[in-house]
Amino acid sequence: MSAVGTPPTPTPTSIATMTLAGPDRPLTVAATERGVVAAEWAASPNEILALLSGRLGPLAAATDAARAILERAGPVIENLMAGEEPEAADAAGAPIDLRDRPEFDRAVLLAVRAIPWGQTASYGEIARRVGAPRAARAVGGAVARCPIAVLIPCHRVIASDGTLGGYGGDGRSGRADGLAHKQALLAREGVTVGFRGD
Repeated sequence: MSAVGTPPTPTPTSIATMTLAGPDRPLTVAATERGVVAAEWAASPNEILALLSGRLGPLAAATDAARAILERAGPVIENLMAGEEPEAADAAGAPIDLRDRPEFDRAVLLAVRAIPWGQTASYGEIARRVGAPRAARAVGGAVARCPIAVLIPCHRVIASDGTLGGYGGDGRSGRADGLAHKQALLAREGVTVGFRGD
């Protein structure tokens, strides 16, 4: 029991991590007992844990439940990265944990997750789907903050003119590399999208 006026100590969140070999760079994935909470390109497990500590507070060693999430999600992610269209049951085998995201970001990211394989949607379309038709720019911000690559296919969100737009990987690897990576992810799904001015 905590003293009067002292906030209770937060319960540590159990985190399991694994690194998968991506088509052109590794993808480090982290899961809680509720679902995949992070998937970052070219980030080490220690970098992921540092990011999650800032997002979720104290972290604890992986439990069997968190490891089980990764065991189910790993093959789904590997198939997606290999350019294989997922079966309908795959999404259920790879739950996501967005509990720390703001409500608007959660709505946007769930709408992005619903974009079918081999299809794209514009930022404006996603804004309309979440009931905020004039918020295309805010949708772009939510997509850029997406903490879970591949399972939330942000690469399927493109500019209204049919070009690539941006990509959340821009900050780590540079804009040109991030856009080339987005273009390659779309190409694996049979979608050809060019750069602005192509």
